[in-house]
Amino acid sequence: MAALKEKRTCGQRCEDFGRFVWNSDDGTLMGRTPEKWVYISLYYVAFYVVMTSLFCLAIWTLMYTLDPYTPDYQDRLKSPGVMVWPDTYGEEAVEIFYNTSDKASGMKMANILNEFLKPYNDTQQLESNNYNCTKGKYFIQNTFSAPHHTKWSCPFTQSMLGACSGFEDPTFGYNCSMPCVIIKMNRIINFLPTNHSDLPAYVNCTVLDGQENVAKIEYFPDRGIMDPSYFPYYGKLAQPTYVNPLVAVRFSLVGEKKAKIQCRVVSHKISYENFHDPYEGKVIFSLKAMK
Repeated sequence: MAALKEKRTCGQRCEDFGRFVWNSDDGTLMGRTPEKWVYISLYYVAFYVVMTSLFCLAIWTLMYTLDPYTPDYQDRLKSPGVMVWPDTYGEEAVEIFYNTSDKASGMKMANILNEFLKPYNDTQQLESNNYNCTKGKYFIQNTFSAPHHTKWSCPFTQSMLGACSGFEDPTFGYNCSMPCVIIKMNRIINFLPTNHSDLPAYVNCTVLDGQENVAKIEYFPDRGIMDPSYFPYYGKLAQPTYVNPLVAVRFSLVGEKKAKIQCRVVSHKISYENFHDPYEGKVIFSLKAMK
């Protein structure tokens, strides 16, 4: 029968640990001589220096090959999203409800539109985007000919929204039954809405529910066209003063003065039937004028 192993006391264990840390008999520190500790330390220093250098070289190579103006890989949708202002959201959708007899209600909508249109100020646009663009043609730019190594942007001024610009009517029609909404298509770098030979993209609004409550629909600019001269968009770094072209739509509400409306950007390159993205190519909102 094998002899039972003697149970060691706490003092003996501490003595063994102290001998492991420093053994005066063979001059070792934690099992290695000082000379070996120097060698192993130099090895790990060299190892991590090499690894860090390889990592920095990989990052430098990656950054050197990236184009700062256009991402190499884009996981965005092929079709741009569409938004509407005033952007007042209900539980699930955009609900533009206002009270014609309550000035505060109408001014709330007007303030949202005024805030949104600040970048489109006529003076600001003509000062920052003073290039004379050719209407009806895509503005293709192969070089950075604008100041500070940028590309030109075509001006889009607030006054181009006509009766919905807020100049003729500061309330944007929210003091009566002729409210204005503004449709904006989101940006996609190098996206062309149509082929060069096709008609330009334009906004078209249809009444999904309450057709009898909408007597008239007007578009500003005329026919709701998004002029090709605002495309393509080259990115924020290349076009720091770029603003999206807008289309304002004015509705004449009658009867119960409420309707459910869909506004879409019409182009064969822009899809709008994506069930998983209700804002791709179109936007649906409820419009109601209360008393």
